[in-house]
Amino acid sequence: MKVRIGFEIHEQLATRTKLFCTSPADYRDAEPNTNVCEICLGMPGAKPMGVNAEAVEGAVAIALMLNCEIVQEPVYILRKHYDYPDLPSGYQRTSMPIGRNGELAGVGIWEVHLEEDPGKYDPVTGKVDYNRSGVPLVEIVTAPDITSPEEARAFMRELVKVLQYSRRVRREGGTMRVDVNVSIEDGARVEIKNINSIRGLYRALKFEITRQKNLRRRGKAVRRETRAYIEEQMITRSMRTKETAEDYRYIPDPDLPPLRITPELVERIRRELPEAPHQKLARFVEQYRISRDDAWAITSEPEMADAFEQVCTQVEPARAAAFFRHIIKKTLNYHNLSFAESGIRVEDIVQVLRAISEGRLSQQAGELVMRRVVEGERAAEVLREMSRVDEQSLVSAVEQAIHQNPGAVEDYRRGKQEAINYLVGQVMRITKGRADAARALELLRERLS
Repeated sequence: MKVRIGFEIHEQLATRTKLFCTSPADYRDAEPNTNVCEICLGMPGAKPMGVNAEAVEGAVAIALMLNCEIVQEPVYILRKHYDYPDLPSGYQRTSMPIGRNGELAGVGIWEVHLEEDPGKYDPVTGKVDYNRSGVPLVEIVTAPDITSPEEARAFMRELVKVLQYSRRVRREGGTMRVDVNVSIEDGARVEIKNINSIRGLYRALKFEITRQKNLRRRGKAVRRETRAYIEEQMITRSMRTKETAEDYRYIPDPDLPPLRITPELVERIRRELPEAPHQKLARFVEQYRISRDDAWAITSEPEMADAFEQVCTQVEPARAAAFFRHIIKKTLNYHNLSFAESGIRVEDIVQVLRAISEGRLSQQAGELVMRRVVEGERAAEVLREMSRVDEQSLVSAVEQAIHQNPGAVEDYRRGKQEAINYLVGQVMRITKGRADAARALELLRERLS
């Protein structure tokens, strides 16, 4: 059964103020309902200000990075009507398309819009926090070109990279929301609302595709509807019958003039665009002669890619690439941090790589140094403490590991070759990671033979 999947992705733009008023767009530290004004509360008689120019430029930049054509005719701001507590005015303002006919990773980008974020409604308590109301969103609508949860996950990872590289969206995380449209064999289209992680997206699609296939196998029709993803149970649940465009009663907002995106503005933004992640990846492979897998890992974050290029001015690129991919990425995953959040500095990386190349530090100890750097120490200080042990100290550590682990020694002498790996680990423990593991293995074999 052929599956068709399309997305409507919403991400907050990194602007100073909201889309139609001067209330701050950053509400992270604000008490509920304090980061608001008459406009974003939708009070009677309150008129929107002109559209936030910073938000318009951000949406144009993202559309260009997604290879879209920028719309030259007037772009009207529409009122999208629906009755929900998070919309104080009873409608949401959304623009007509700013960009059209783009493409990313083989998936068509139908449209890019500007939109205002609604408030945050808690259905359990019935309370609404309007601090988020009016924050600018970029909305990206894809063609239904995706055919599996695996393709969907890969596409979203690429899109997140593009948005991060644009430097136009918020970096603190937790602001992206994805609506997913799924149909099987051109049957009824089901929408899954407000998924907020790539993992959740993958699980929601796995469940929903299985649910629809089971209905069809039993001879039942798939109903056109809107469903919610219940993350704790990894299932989707029916919310309401799927709306059509007519249900929203779109009308141009009479309080806002249409946007005019001039060719001069588009050209200026195009000149200022950062290098896109897929372009940077291709350049790294060609310029630094590193593998595509190494380049893919390094370009996962713009800050990491920038740091790599700075390191390459002082360290051989292939050595640096391997260290970034296998040590730094592993360290970041261990601490659940991004490179930007980690506090790792270029000089920390260079100092560790030089210590390894000069034989003062083992590769394994290099990973321990980076862990301590992420925990707030400086590489130079850790390196003074962790410089590699000399031969005499290593021999002593080998003797200690043999003496303290007679069971592993006996297993090795009985033919269990894997027991010696345990003893190498004990040598590394005794030397606090400062030993050369290959030399420790060699000494253990000599001693145990």
